[in-house]
Amino acid sequence: MRRRRGMSARLKLTLSYAGIVVVSGAALLAVVGLFLLRYVPDVQIVADIRVPNRSDLLRAFVPVAVVVMIVLLVFGLAGGWLLAGRMLAPLDRISHAAQLAAQGSLSHRVALPGPRDEFRNLADVFDSMLDRLEAHVSEQQRFAANASHELRTPLSISQTLLEVARTDPDRDVDALIARLQEVNTRAIDLTEALLLLSRADRRTFTREILDLSLLAEEAVEQLLPLADRRGITIEVGGDPAPVRGSAALLQQLATNLVHNALVHNLSFGGRVAVRTHALPHAVALVVENTGEPITTQRITTLVEPFQRGAERTRGEDHAGVGLGLAIAQRITEAHDGTLVLTPRAEGGLIVTVWLPHPYPM
Repeated sequence: MRRRRGMSARLKLTLSYAGIVVVSGAALLAVVGLFLLRYVPDVQIVADIRVPNRSDLLRAFVPVAVVVMIVLLVFGLAGGWLLAGRMLAPLDRISHAAQLAAQGSLSHRVALPGPRDEFRNLADVFDSMLDRLEAHVSEQQRFAANASHELRTPLSISQTLLEVARTDPDRDVDALIARLQEVNTRAIDLTEALLLLSRADRRTFTREILDLSLLAEEAVEQLLPLADRRGITIEVGGDPAPVRGSAALLQQLATNLVHNALVHNLSFGGRVAVRTHALPHAVALVVENTGEPITTQRITTLVEPFQRGAERTRGEDHAGVGLGLAIAQRITEAHDGTLVLTPRAEGGLIVTVWLPHPYPM
């Protein structure tokens, strides 16, 4: 919105300081003048020498008072201008940093020195906002690059299959269709995962009271065929865990965690334990699975988009797009919760989702 240019804050403060000085000086001179002149009569006093009366004192006092007021005005304007400049200098630094941020430079910081006051607090909050904004933009850029790469992969595979089939007179049409369907399914799954991730980030969903333990049980039931094929035992139990949130997103959260526990497990004879806990101020969903040992450094990257376990192989049971834990974390954050990853000493992973209790005690 275009605005007409008005007086600067420095000029306003200067005029305010000068006005206070002048008014205070005028009041002081008026009080002194009235207090002294009230005892001097306005008549000629007969004596050996001429004694000035009230009119004489007024004629002598008024010019001096005018000069004093002019001096006070100049002093107030000059001093107010300098003082206002020093007071508003931090705002100039913050404004400069904001202009750079508006132009796309998010690396600049105010870094205002000195003890804490209102300006320093504002500068620190602005720097913290820039830190988070820069990290978010970097994450979005990295995510967009990864998403573009992942989406390009199935399209390139489809193009290669079609080009090979076009030049191969003995092509197997059924095999080609099956392979194209597999690639197309992967592209659809990736697109749906990206849309789900975007929906969680925007927090555009209706919240209702749900039982997280029932959602976990439903996720386990859906994935029982996968567990049977891999020979994995699933244990599910725990306390009723009421939460406030989206049924679809929280169901996806539980499904992603259980699916991740199944596909990143032992090749045969693994175990998965799904439990819910209710505490006075929070509820927890814990998914624990056996598997290969995971280093602490590897733990920090598992929630990044498009990260897959190094031991993961492609196959029916391993179909995925590398967004399982990333989506789980975004859904958790969208519900004001925390997702914690802990490696098991025997190998495998413990994933704990903490969500606020809808009725804290």
